[in-house]
Amino acid sequence: MSDKKEKIHLFDRPENVKRLLTGFYAICILLLLADFVLHRHVGFDWEKIPAFYALYGFIACVLLVLIAKKLRNVVMRKEDYYDE
Repeated sequence: MSDKKEKIHLFDRPENVKRLLTGFYAICILLLLADFVLHRHVGFDWEKIPAFYALYGFIACVLLVLIAKKLRNVVMRKEDYYDE
C-alpha cells in the first residue's frame, strides 16, 4: 500500500471558502450602494427603480431555471431509447 497524501486544494479548507463568500458579499453590497450614489442615464422610467438591474437579473435567472426544468420534460427521451 502506498501512503500518498491527497493534495489539498484551495477550497478544501472551510476558512478559504468563508473568505471567498465574505469577499463576494462585500462586493455585492458595495455595488448595491454604488447604485444609489452614481448617476445613471436611464432611457425608461422603470430603470429609475433602485437596484433595478440586480432585481431584473435575479428574476431572469430564476425564470430561466424554471423554464429549463419544464423544457426537460418535453425533450427528454426514455432511458432505453437507443436500445430498441
